[in-house]
Amino acid sequence: MTTHDEELIERANAAGRTPVVFVHGLWLLPSSWDRWADHFERAGYAPVSLSWPDDPDTVEEANRHPEVLAGKTVGQVADHLAALIGGLKRRPAVIGHSFGGLLTQILAGRGLSAASVAIDPAPFRGVLPLPVSSLRAAAPVLTNPANRNRAVPLTFDQFRYSFANAVSDEEARQLYETFAVPAPGAPLFQAATANLNPWTEAKVDTENPERGPLLIVSGEKDHTVPWALSNASYKRQRRNPGITEIIEMKGRGHALTIDHGWQEVADTALTFVRRFV
Repeated sequence: MTTHDEELIERANAAGRTPVVFVHGLWLLPSSWDRWADHFERAGYAPVSLSWPDDPDTVEEANRHPEVLAGKTVGQVADHLAALIGGLKRRPAVIGHSFGGLLTQILAGRGLSAASVAIDPAPFRGVLPLPVSSLRAAAPVLTNPANRNRAVPLTFDQFRYSFANAVSDEEARQLYETFAVPAPGAPLFQAATANLNPWTEAKVDTENPERGPLLIVSGEKDHTVPWALSNASYKRQRRNPGITEIIEMKGRGHALTIDHGWQEVADTALTFVRRFV
């Protein structure tokens, strides 16, 4: 547990408020949720932006030492987050983006979440579509098998396509310089082969009646996780006896949690969470 995680968990427990756990995805750090954390704190919740194992504290440090980010698998990160959530005195709401959205669904399937919001979630076993844009977005990692054990940075052009296609070039550059860090390659290989591997870690218990309510949010212009993937996840999740909903955010790309329109997405998530906790 990092000092950052320990402090947030202690503060949430001391506050006596319902915790809201934020889970980042690939190429970002917990600090990408800072504005969301402030927003949810003002709304009366206790924000907890959790780290993946060995996450550096800053974007600058992550870019200087990408090797510390390498080798993390979906299962390792899910177990790490589950252990951190176990330190909370109250069952939290969990909100995640991209691979953080996949992890959010894994944690919900373990019965650890009071309500969940999966934003542009990475696919899990049973989600079958293979959109061309997703393959192109994943190509910087998947085209070299050696990347499975590496941390892979994105060039600006790759970030522009996979994250920031729905914002201006000026904003895309600002987002890249502010938020982008290298990402472990393993999770992308796991997601790409999930439907071929019965033992994959990229799987979700979609039928657990303790899963709790779940909202899936899809960005209309998302290249990395387009509607076909989000809707396929929704169709798998709606088999659950709990409430399952999906919403599309018009005109938004994969950077919807960090770009100029982040508050509209945050308010959508907040409205859903408020219905249940």
